[in-house]
Amino acid sequence: MKLILASSSPRREELLRSIGLAPDDMISPQVDETPLKGESPREYVNRIAILKARTVHSQNPKAYVLAADTIVEMGRKIVLKAQDRTEAALILKRLSGRRHRVYTGVCVLSPEGKEAYSVVLTRLSFKRLTPDELKEYLSSDEWEGKAGAYAIQGKAAKFIKFISGSYTNVVGLPLYETDCLLKGVGFQRT
Repeated sequence: MKLILASSSPRREELLRSIGLAPDDMISPQVDETPLKGESPREYVNRIAILKARTVHSQNPKAYVLAADTIVEMGRKIVLKAQDRTEAALILKRLSGRRHRVYTGVCVLSPEGKEAYSVVLTRLSFKRLTPDELKEYLSSDEWEGKAGAYAIQGKAAKFIKFISGSYTNVVGLPLYETDCLLKGVGFQRT
């Protein structure tokens, strides 16, 4: 059974491998990830995960395809990946000393066309960042390509005061739910 990870994220691949699932291939789907007007964070990640999975599955219909999308929500607003250091600084300053939510949408498609999806929510709280902590973190460039401009599995781990929910969700792929979705569409490890 061929498993394709519809992503270019090394973190998602690492997470899958940690539970004994090595994707046979990784394909980065080229989809428009612009949020729709009035779209909630939950609706957004669900739509994008499904879109990514369907895009890759249409080109690989005989494979199982797994796709995911992760975003941060703060103050009822979707916080996407920072495009540069200035934007990352603004995002981290907003997260400093506050609670936020991380949503990941996961979608799995089978060769028979079965589709299963889920949205997972994790609540977190950041410590209040000092100017030196912010400067040091931005200099690490660890924020690049990360939802909310931080990596919980890296240097930003020391900023997390509180977490409720799936840790792996914040990294980018909620493993319990992903494993359940794969089993639900008939995927079996070989």
